[in-house]
Amino acid sequence: GSCTMKFNPRVCNRLAMLPQNLGRHPLGPVEHGQGFLHTMYELQEMLQVVTGMKAVSLTPMAGAQGEFAGVAMMRAYHDARGEHERLQIIVPDAAHGTNPATATMCGCEVIEIPTGANGDIDLEQLRAVVGSQTAGIMLTNPSTLGVFERQIEKISAIVHAAGGLLYYDGANLNAILGKTLPGDMGFDVVHMNLHKTFSTPHGGGGPGSGAVGVSERLVPFLPVPFVQKQGDLYTWATEVDCPQSIGRLSAFMGNAGVLLRAYVYMRMLGKTGMERVSDFAVLNANYLMVCLADAGFELAFPERRASHEFIISLKQIQRDTGVTAMDFAKALLDCGFHAPTTYFPVLVPECFLIEPTETESRHALDGFVAAMIRIKDMAYADAEQVKQAPLTMPVRRLDDVRAAKQPDLVWRPGTET
Repeated sequence: GSCTMKFNPRVCNRLAMLPQNLGRHPLGPVEHGQGFLHTMYELQEMLQVVTGMKAVSLTPMAGAQGEFAGVAMMRAYHDARGEHERLQIIVPDAAHGTNPATATMCGCEVIEIPTGANGDIDLEQLRAVVGSQTAGIMLTNPSTLGVFERQIEKISAIVHAAGGLLYYDGANLNAILGKTLPGDMGFDVVHMNLHKTFSTPHGGGGPGSGAVGVSERLVPFLPVPFVQKQGDLYTWATEVDCPQSIGRLSAFMGNAGVLLRAYVYMRMLGKTGMERVSDFAVLNANYLMVCLADAGFELAFPERRASHEFIISLKQIQRDTGVTAMDFAKALLDCGFHAPTTYFPVLVPECFLIEPTETESRHALDGFVAAMIRIKDMAYADAEQVKQAPLTMPVRRLDDVRAAKQPDLVWRPGTET
C-alpha cells in the first residue's frame, strides 16, 4: 500500500532504451538534443494538466527529494515576502514519515495535528495551530488511511487565510488521476511520484522521479533546469533565467530514463486511459475490501469507501492467537504473494495497508482473498505454523532493525555473508 506497485509496460522500457535516447550526452549542444528536450517539455505540460499546476520541474530524483523541493520553495516564497518567521509546517498524524523529516531538513518546526475517528482531519485542531508563523501544511489526498479527505476545501481556506501554503504529497495520485486536480483543491505545490503513478520500475528502492508542480505564486522558485520553449527551439532554463530558483537538486535533468518511461506511459494512455487507471484502481481496492470484510477481516474505516487502497487491522486475530500482522505477511510469501505494507500508518494497530492497483486481474484478487482466509484459518488452528513462515523461501526472516542501522552497501573480503 501507498507504493503503487503496478505492472510496468515493456514498451515503455523498449522506447526509453532506444540508442537515440541512451546515446545523447547531457552536455551536448541543445540543437543536437531537440527530440529529447521536446519530449521533456511535453512531459512537463502533461503533468501540469493532470495536477492543475502552472509549471513543472522534472529534476527531483525521488519522492522525498520532490518533497524537499516543495518545502524549500515554500520557504523561499515566504522569505521573498519578508515573512521569515513562517517556519511552522503542519503535518497530520497519518502522514508519510518523509513529510515531517522533509520539514525538519528545511529548517522548519513540525506541528502535528490529529486525524478524527472517521479518517478526516480535525478542523478545530487545525484552526487552533494556524497563525502568523504558519508556512503551510503537507497533505496526502486520498490520505494514507485509504480515504479521501472530504474537508479539503475548508482546510485550504483555513490555511490560506492564515497566510500559509498547501503542499500535496502525490503518493496517492493514482486514485484521482483524471478525476480531480490538486490545483482545484487549493494546493500550491505538488510532487508526483512518476515511478508510482506513471508506472516506471521501482522495485528494490528505485530509480525514481519526484517531479514538482507549482501554482503561479511559486513559479519563480522552481528548481532548475527545466525545459522552456523559445520560438521553435527547446532550451534549458537555468539560474540565469530564474534568479529566485531554489537551485539544482540533481545532475543535469534528473533520472532521464524514468522520465522517458513516464512520458511514453502517459502518451500511450491519453486522457481517457488515465481516467480508466483511477477507475480500476479504485474498483479493485473496493472489491478487495468488501471481499475481505465478508471473510471476517476487520476494516479500519468500515463506514468509508476506499480510495485506491484500504486498511485492515489484525489486532483481534493477534489477541486471539498471537499471530501478528508480520506473521501474516511472511505467510503470504508461502502463498505466492508479496505482502502489503505492514504497520503503517501507525494509527491502526496490527494493520495491513493494501493497494492492488489497476493492473491486477479479478483472478489475482480472488487468489489473494483465498490466501488471507487460509492463513486466518491456520492461525486459529495452528498458530505456531504461521509464526514459522515463510517455509518455502531461501531466506526466511531478515533482521529488519540491523538492515536499517547497518546499511552494508559494498562487499568487502572477509566480511560476513
